[in-house]
Amino acid sequence: MKYSEFKEKTRRFVRRQISLTDYIDVEAAGANIRSNIPFSGPNIYILFVAIVIASVGLNVNSIPVIIGAMLISPLMSPIIGFGMGLGTNDTALLLSSLKNLGVMFIISLLASTLYFLVTPLETDNPTELLARTNPSVYDVLIAFFGGLAGILELSRKEKGTVLSGVAIATALMPPLCTVGYGIANLNWHYAGGALYLFFINCIFIALATFIVVKYLHFPQAAETEGRAYRRIVSYGLLIIVVLIPSFFSAYSIVVENQFATAARRFVKENRSISGTYIYDYSTDMSVKPYTITLRLGGETLSQESRAQLYANAEKHGIAHSQVLMMEDATIEIHRLDENEMVRDWLASTEAQLKQRDDSIRVLRRQLDAFESQVLPTEQISNELKAQWPAIETVTLGRADSTVLLVLTEKQHLKHSQMLQDDDLRRIENWLGVRLEVGSVKVIKVKD
Repeated sequence: MKYSEFKEKTRRFVRRQISLTDYIDVEAAGANIRSNIPFSGPNIYILFVAIVIASVGLNVNSIPVIIGAMLISPLMSPIIGFGMGLGTNDTALLLSSLKNLGVMFIISLLASTLYFLVTPLETDNPTELLARTNPSVYDVLIAFFGGLAGILELSRKEKGTVLSGVAIATALMPPLCTVGYGIANLNWHYAGGALYLFFINCIFIALATFIVVKYLHFPQAAETEGRAYRRIVSYGLLIIVVLIPSFFSAYSIVVENQFATAARRFVKENRSISGTYIYDYSTDMSVKPYTITLRLGGETLSQESRAQLYANAEKHGIAHSQVLMMEDATIEIHRLDENEMVRDWLASTEAQLKQRDDSIRVLRRQLDAFESQVLPTEQISNELKAQWPAIETVTLGRADSTVLLVLTEKQHLKHSQMLQDDDLRRIENWLGVRLEVGSVKVIKVKD
């Protein structure tokens, strides 16, 4: 096969693959778009319900709930209708689309504002709300290519599920809910950022529709060429005005991402320095210049190690002033030379010996006190039996400060031989003098 033949066959194959002629029904698409623009009846209630669902999803940071609300919402039809009206020079379609879009906008704001005014739920970490307050050129790209997919799907003879994906990707409803949140809480930063994102989505979905309508040669309405030209120029100027802030926002996103990446690499490469380690870190993008806070553990950072850490940060493009350190988890370690170590050992040994001597003295005092309290039971028993032969057994004991003497008599004694009360009193007096105690109690029990 000659090269020229191969080239021609390849060209015909490529044209056949990318051709839209056999798959597009322009007239049916135009009729379908026009029929979905009017906003009344059930559509109003469906939109209201979808807005409330989306607001709940934003309130509780639930992505599945937000996606469900996007699929329910009928917001895209007037936007595509506006783009089609612009592309076909149809003034009536343009005005109808703008009117219905305005009605949708007002209903959405009322529903979301009302919800956030009455909801008892607190939004402590509104990440999904914040995601709609700082639009950039990336949101422009999403809206534009989402709009391309949407109008191509509507123009196709056999419809698929593309519109559901477009509704999720372009996210028209969450920004409106975030505007309502900003109004309800008087947070104009939220409201302004979300409103800007909504306008971006509307304008670039309409722009994508305009381009596809022109490319597919939708039927044109009768209108003077000059008027159509002026309308297109005005729309182009509006696009430029809308684009400018998005580029600044995109630049900020890129710079923030670069700083976060540099901070992550810096921490990864400097997890441990000398006896200190970085156990956590955080970045703050709300201040200029951005800062990174290092949370340190281990030993207290020396001046040399601190200087080394600052130098390593600068290698990653992080200035000295951007590095903050929290050393609440560090301890100070003293480096000792040999003489200091010997002195510390001797001092420690001396303290241990003194502590041991003190313990011995205390134990001796306790032993002396114990020995002083031990009663000579056997000796006392022998002395008592020598004086009073009727005594069989003797038991001595203490009850607080009183000495107790319990005795028993021999069995089969005559009454005259038994111990009398006078004998017991004499024994108490004798024992008090014998043991040098002030209180003695003698108890006689029967054996």
